[in-house]
Amino acid sequence: MTTMLMLIQKNTMVMEMMNLRLLLILLFLLLVTRPTSQELLDVAQPPSTDAGCGCETPPSDDDANPSDFPNLLQYNAYKVIQRFKLTITCDPNNVTATWVGNQPCTYTGFACETPPDRKNTPTIASVDFNGFHLCAPTLSGFLDQLPDLAIFHANSNSFSGTLPNLTSLPFFYELDVSNNLLSGQFPTNLLTLDELLFLDIRFNSFAGSVPAGIFQLGLGVLFLNNNGFSQPLPASLGASPVAYLTLANNGFTGSIPASICNSSNTLIEVLFLNNRLSGCLPPEIGLLQKATVFDAGANHITGTIPLSFGCLKKVEQLNLAGNLLYGHVPSVVCNLAETGSLMNLSLSENYFTSIGISCWELIENKVLDVSRNCIVGLPNQRPLLECAWFLLRPKHCPLSAYIPCPLNHPDSSDDVPPLPAPAAKPTKRASVTYNAIHNTHSK
Repeated sequence: MTTMLMLIQKNTMVMEMMNLRLLLILLFLLLVTRPTSQELLDVAQPPSTDAGCGCETPPSDDDANPSDFPNLLQYNAYKVIQRFKLTITCDPNNVTATWVGNQPCTYTGFACETPPDRKNTPTIASVDFNGFHLCAPTLSGFLDQLPDLAIFHANSNSFSGTLPNLTSLPFFYELDVSNNLLSGQFPTNLLTLDELLFLDIRFNSFAGSVPAGIFQLGLGVLFLNNNGFSQPLPASLGASPVAYLTLANNGFTGSIPASICNSSNTLIEVLFLNNRLSGCLPPEIGLLQKATVFDAGANHITGTIPLSFGCLKKVEQLNLAGNLLYGHVPSVVCNLAETGSLMNLSLSENYFTSIGISCWELIENKVLDVSRNCIVGLPNQRPLLECAWFLLRPKHCPLSAYIPCPLNHPDSSDDVPPLPAPAAKPTKRASVTYNAIHNTHSK
């Protein structure tokens, strides 16, 4: 019995020794194969997928080093551009993919020049986003934060909100934000931009009134068409040296101010088309010696055509259709097809009752359209009762004998012998203002 117990004890000791050895071996293996802290970190973080994809993440503003840029101005512009980039919600042409790196002058849509008050310090001077179809909720914090900007063109995008205050841009002279989603009142801060020469805010949702002061700036181009402006045209309209003026497709009211004659040396094309203008045609329009396009169609203008219109020797497109004009269409106006540059005379949808002798040939040549009037003997005229109803209404526009140019023998009965024809007729050219009222860059 004693021998048995001794054997059992011996076997137990052997087993314990073997277990201890196994534990020591396992502990040794664990120590040898234990991963380092870096290996554990590598396991916790999946491998980067950036390698080889070409999608480098741009550094944040804090990561950018001013010393890496050509100059401090470009570094500051870089920060503004990167912040604006984060607000862009659509970029179908992937334009913003080029807005990386320390050379902002090479970004698509940006161009650099040295500001007038510096030397050899090029920075962002112009931005051209025309047709990029970018989307952003606002231009504030971008357009107004490029202090040396002179030109901003952004036709056909989807920028919304209101225009930022641009009074901090001393060199700014050209703004085109046409065909966007901008809204609010007319940006009156533009009145302080003494260098402004070009303003195009057409095809937006601006509303309210246009300050009279905008016509006192030195603008050469002013496109306000296709918004929601509604007010009487200011008397200061003629104070502007503007060459191309489009007010079409708004809600302007009142009459065309006689002061328009003050633009006689500069005004080339003017569109009052499709507003709510009324009153009589001022004879001072005949002083617009450089005008090639005059369009006041689709309004509520009344009265007769002043004989002074026969002095518009350079006019090519004359549209008075869709108004409440009446009386006689004078030959001195139709003569402009021979003595001047007239190519199209639109007088349809009025209440004229007769035309001058020289006008008949223009009808045959499809230069003159007098359909839907009250002219006896011509086709496509208004019904007799409609003409009688209008012609019996009181008339308030006086006849004017004011003629600011020699017309040989202008009398209200009509038949003024035409002046000698010019040596060569001008060729038809594209109209700047008519192009401006067509939304050619649709979204």
